[in-house]
Amino acid sequence: MPKIKTHSGAKKRFKVSKTGKILRAKAYKSHILNKKTTKRKRNLRKTGLVDTTNAAQVRRLIPYK
Repeated sequence: MPKIKTHSGAKKRFKVSKTGKILRAKAYKSHILNKKTTKRKRNLRKTGLVDTTNAAQVRRLIPYK
């Protein structure tokens, strides 16, 4: 059985937690930050979880993580 290639973009964006859940960064934190409140920007810094509907697809992209 050949080895599966890891998706280069996915390996930079996702991590696997100790419990096996897939972690991701939150969106909307790159630009147009003036109109966003400090509280909102602070909450965007935290890591989020990949939705269960997308978890299987992401897992396929990062098989060895």
